[in-house]
Amino acid sequence: SSDLPNAELEKRGIMTRKGFPESYDRLALINFVSDIKSGKKHIEAPVYSHLVYDIVQGQTISIDEPDVVIIEGLNVLQPPSLGQEVALSDFFDFKIFVDAEQSDIRAWYLSRFQKLRAGAFTNPKSYFHRYAEMEAEDALATAEGFWENINLPNLIENIAPTLSRATLVLQKGTKHAVE
Repeated sequence: SSDLPNAELEKRGIMTRKGFPESYDRLALINFVSDIKSGKKHIEAPVYSHLVYDIVQGQTISIDEPDVVIIEGLNVLQPPSLGQEVALSDFFDFKIFVDAEQSDIRAWYLSRFQKLRAGAFTNPKSYFHRYAEMEAEDALATAEGFWENINLPNLIENIAPTLSRATLVLQKGTKHAVE
């Protein structure tokens, strides 16, 4: 994971921008991918937990001379940030951008939120547990607010503009089929 820890996001006052390019440790991810590409043995990376929505302090995963590495994420095709000469995607051999209509992405997001609310969010250890305890209407309104104020702006400002940096663009239809 290249996410900054939640404590760091809080300290910087950007917790509501989690998922935006500035919420990642881009240099750490570039160094990680550079180490893989250069053939370095035994590379360690932090572990991210979707349950607690944060990096798990003190836990790492090891990667030893992989044949194939898939780097997945919303902002992996970003151009170099200020002060950096290289972009993360400069290390990629093949880049895929999965695209869809904004209305479909919104519908999928709201549907996923509702499914997680009925499933994973019910775990008391879940960062999002509070949404499982809300009335359904209030939870949906909260999810719609997240979409309008966080996810949609990130899509428009940061994700969609990177489409041209992809080697291949896959267009998904309403039912998730690649068209």
